Amino acid sequence: MEKVKAKKEFGQNFLKDSSILDKIIQSMPHNNNHIVEIGPGLGDLTKNLVKYKDVTAYEVDTDLIGILKSKFANEIESKKFTLKHIDVLRAWDELKFLHDGKYDLIANLPYYIATNIILRAFEDELCEHIIVMVQKEVAQKFTAKVNDKEYSSLGIITELISKESKILFDVPAEAFDPMPKVTSSVLYIKKDLSLKLDKDFNRFLKACFVQPRKKLSKNLSSILDKSKILALYEELELNDNLRPHEVSSSLYSQMHTKVKNGRDK
Repeated sequence: MEKVKAKKEFGQNFLKDSSILDKIIQSMPHNNNHIVEIGPGLGDLTKNLVKYKDVTAYEVDTDLIGILKSKFANEIESKKFTLKHIDVLRAWDELKFLHDGKYDLIANLPYYIATNIILRAFEDELCEHIIVMVQKEVAQKFTAKVNDKEYSSLGIITELISKESKILFDVPAEAFDPMPKVTSSVLYIKKDLSLKLDKDFNRFLKACFVQPRKKLSKNLSSILDKSKILALYEELELNDNLRPHEVSSSLYSQMHTKVKNGRDK
C-alpha cells in the first residue's frame, strides 16, 4: 500500500474497508450511464468502479495524480478511466457539466465541500444518480422530511428535484484511514431529469430558514414587506405561528411561486 499521508486541507479520509466498497458497488444503478468520481484518493473505490463502467475522476491533489496514473495506466490507455487534475467546483464553473453525456456521481466526498458538490450535481442536467459518502449529519439533512428536526432547505430541494432519496447505510469511522471523528453515511438520490433547480427558489428557502426556531413570518420579513406577508398567509390560509420546519416542500414551492409572481406584476 502507498505510504501517503492524508491532507487535512483536502478533507482526505481514505476508505479502506472492502465490505463497504462492495456495498457501494452493489448500490450502482443498472444503466448505461458513465460514472464520475470526485476525490478518488488512492483509487480503492475506483478500481471497483472501472470493472463495470467507464469512469472519469476529478482529483485536486497533485501527489495523488502520479499514484493514480501509475495504478490505472492500463485503464487510462484503454480509455476506461479518465483522470482530470482540477478542482471539481472550478470544473463545473468552466464546463457546466462534468461529462458530455448522462452520468452517475459515485464518490467518497471530501467532507468540507460535500454539500456544495451535491447542490452543484443537482444543477447539472446530465447527472442522474448521486451515490456519495458524506457525514451522517449531512445525509440526514438531504433526506429529512417536514417536521423532522434535521429538516432544512436541503431536504426541501432534494424532495422537489428527486424521484427517490434515502440513506443506504452508515459507515463507522474505523472504515477509514485516518479515522474521522464522525460517522459517515452513503446517500442515494435519483434525480428527476425533467426538473430544473431554480436558483431564486434556493435564495427564497435560505431566507425562510435564516433563523430556524423563529416564526416563518419573521424570517420572511427579511425579503418581503409586512403587507405582502399578510397577503401571502391569507391567500394560502397559513397559520401565523408556523415555524420553518412545519411547512412541506410543496407548500414552499407554492409560496415561492406566488412571491415571484407578485414581483413580476
